[in-house]
Amino acid sequence: MNRQGWSTIHITLALYPFGAGAAAVNVFFASLIFSWLGVPVISTGWSIVLGCLIGLPATWYFARHIRHLMDVADGLNKK
Repeated sequence: MNRQGWSTIHITLALYPFGAGAAAVNVFFASLIFSWLGVPVISTGWSIVLGCLIGLPATWYFARHIRHLMDVADGLNKK
């Protein structure tokens, strides 16, 4: 059987804005928690930049998982 549907790259590109946004929010909230320890809170601009950097590998890993689930559903990957 051939693989059908989107490739991992296409899934990553489609989900990247959501992954980067989620990572940016998490980075900002983490800086708020670390402020309890005396670490300064980072700005929203830096949160967005760090979210874009962290969001790419996180989204790619999630897209690999989704592609695996698609393969299992199609019966291509039997475990």
